[in-house]
Amino acid sequence: MKSVLLIGMGKFGQTLGEKLINMGDEVMIVDKDEDVINTLAPKYTNALIANCMNADNLQAMDIPSFNVCVVAIGDDFQSSLEITSILKDLGAKWVVSRADTDIQRKFLFRVGADEVVYPNRDIAEKLAVKLNSENVYDYIEVDSQYSIFEIAVPAKWNGKTLVEANPRGKYGLNVLLIKKGRNIVPSPGPNYVFEDGDHILVFGNTEKIVAFTNKNN
Repeated sequence: MKSVLLIGMGKFGQTLGEKLINMGDEVMIVDKDEDVINTLAPKYTNALIANCMNADNLQAMDIPSFNVCVVAIGDDFQSSLEITSILKDLGAKWVVSRADTDIQRKFLFRVGADEVVYPNRDIAEKLAVKLNSENVYDYIEVDSQYSIFEIAVPAKWNGKTLVEANPRGKYGLNVLLIKKGRNIVPSPGPNYVFEDGDHILVFGNTEKIVAFTNKNN
């Protein structure tokens, strides 16, 4: 369980907040919109109506006490930039800030952000990958070259063992686990036999995995 300060309760902030709450985290939400805070307050550990551009307002929140501070503002980059900087000045342990462009990302890192997220870009990239392969069910980018994919097992693997299919040797795919409906087979052994309907989580080079899924549609 983590203690999270979440600043900016637009659509992105609200979605993130709900996920954090569901994972058991203690979340304090802050927004300058009184109606938004009054609506959301019952769901959260604490809620505050405040303009976080004011350093005194942030200082009163005991910033060092939070494990993570998230600046989720999406419609005012100047505010996001200044709040990120103030949080670090006040001793924030880890600041995650939202960006919509590479230029914003660079400036956020410059003023002290520990991590920068691109919700719009991430959604677009995931959709582009999924649209290019019918067999991709989910996708997480690890870095610029490597990713984790959830893909359907090719029909030609059905009835074969993991060692016979040899996904690592033939395609550079490292099988992390197998999903059988709602059941999970973690770290499957070499003698696991693939069945129709199996999904696999694989780690590897993004371009190679995309090429593999397109070839095996």
